[in-house]
Amino acid sequence: MQPRNIIMIKLQDKYKKEAIPAMMEKFGYKNIMAVPRVIKVVVNTGFGREIAGKAGDEQKKFLEMILDQLSLICGQKAVLTRAKKSIASFKTRKGMPMGAMATLRGKRMHDFLERVINVVLPRSRDFRGLETKSFDERGNFTFAIKEHITFPEIVQEKVRQIFGLEITVTTSSKSKEEGLELLKLLGFPFKA
Repeated sequence: MQPRNIIMIKLQDKYKKEAIPAMMEKFGYKNIMAVPRVIKVVVNTGFGREIAGKAGDEQKKFLEMILDQLSLICGQKAVLTRAKKSIASFKTRKGMPMGAMATLRGKRMHDFLERVINVVLPRSRDFRGLETKSFDERGNFTFAIKEHITFPEIVQEKVRQIFGLEITVTTSSKSKEEGLELLKLLGFPFKA
C-alpha cells in the first residue's frame, strides 16, 4: 500500500497551466498577456468601536496586538489606517487610528491566497461557499472572514480579542464575468 500523498498545485502554477488556457478558450483572447490575473490582495480590519472607550496604555497594547496578529497572518508588516476627518457622532477625531491593513503582491500574495483557499475557508464556522455578488464592475472580489483565529499562524490560547478581516482580491479583468471565472479556475469555493 502506497502512502497517501496529497499533491497541492501552487497557485501560480495552477494559473499558468489551467487558468490561462481555459480563459483563452472561453473569452477568445488572442494573446496570453490579455488574460486577466490577480494584481494584489488587500487585507484589512477596522477596530474603531473597540478603541474608542480605552485609555492610553490600553489603547497602545490593543493596537500592538492587532498589528502583530495581522502581520503574522499576512507575512509582512501591517500599517495603521487613521481617520481622515473628525465625526462627533462616532466619537472619532482626525488622525485617530481606525484600522490596520496590509497590501500583498507577488509571492506573498500567492502564498496568502493558497492558505485562504485551502486552509482558512474550510476551517471557518458554517462555511458554505463565497457569495458571487461581492464582485464589483471591474472583476475585483471582496469577502470577509469573521474570526481571524481560523488562520493557522494564530495561537488561539494567546488571543484576547477576536476580530474580523476583509480581504479584497484585485484583478486585471474588465468585467464581473472575467473576474469570477478567473477566481473559480484558481480554486475559490463559490456557492453554486
